[in-house]
Amino acid sequence: MQIIRPDINIDFAGKTKAAVIISLVFIVIALGSLVIQGGPRYGIDFAGGTLIQVKFAEATRAADIKDALQSLQLGSVTVQQFGDEANEFLIRTPETSAALERLTVNVEQALVAHYGPETVEIRRTEMVGPQVGQDLREKGFLALLYAIIGTLIYISWRFEFRFAIGAIVALVHDVTITLGFFSIFGKEIDLPIIAAFLAIIGYSLNDTIIIFDRVRENIGKYGKEGFAATVNRSINETLSRTILTSGTTLLVVLALFIFGGGVIHDFAFALLVGIIVGTYSTIFVATALVLWWEKRRPGKIEAALAHKSL
Repeated sequence: MQIIRPDINIDFAGKTKAAVIISLVFIVIALGSLVIQGGPRYGIDFAGGTLIQVKFAEATRAADIKDALQSLQLGSVTVQQFGDEANEFLIRTPETSAALERLTVNVEQALVAHYGPETVEIRRTEMVGPQVGQDLREKGFLALLYAIIGTLIYISWRFEFRFAIGAIVALVHDVTITLGFFSIFGKEIDLPIIAAFLAIIGYSLNDTIIIFDRVRENIGKYGKEGFAATVNRSINETLSRTILTSGTTLLVVLALFIFGGGVIHDFAFALLVGIIVGTYSTIFVATALVLWWEKRRPGKIEAALAHKSL
């Protein structure tokens, strides 16, 4: 199935400068937000502390919940609405006492005293110590780092080193902008979000390899047209596949984002942003770097790809 004519010829290569400027603007905004916020906002998994999910019989406000918990002296408590309804909230506290059950009971009793009997339901309680949170944070970072290093090695072997650099820059671009969106919208980074970042890396890499593979095939057929023209032809030839794959995936992720509920809302948000940014970076960022490198060292890529086998 094709929704784009196979002979379409959009000048993607000619728009790389504008695309790079757009990417730099988004990256600056993302990094600026992270600096202003003092870094990513870590969830319980990475920061440590206690999380209590509470559902009320009627809608309430976060400020009222904080007022009800003041007598417990829990420290810097944060209260955040969970889901779309204003009757379910997440209560976070740096308290990591081993007497977790007692803490939960105290919170429930304080809320019942404020809101009345049979109006409060404790739905979930989680506790992570600060040392465990730091260990999980380090392992999450290493998982992303190992994924990028593995990508660099694989594409260097499969294609050529500068193709690998283009793919890595595109992956870092995708993760940085997605992280920036999390910072701008005040969302937390936890283990499921690390899994979403790894999924974004895999998705973006798959699209990039499809285009790079078509470039290698077309070098032998249309190498006389010039490298920029060959890259442009390859992007156009795979454009239908890219739109179909990204479009169908986005529909599924959008459905999860809208109807999946609060538990997977942030996970779906990360995938939603990552797929859009990843599709963009595959067409413009990865190829833009390869084209720029080729202009500085003309003829190197054609020679390398023409004699490289699978």
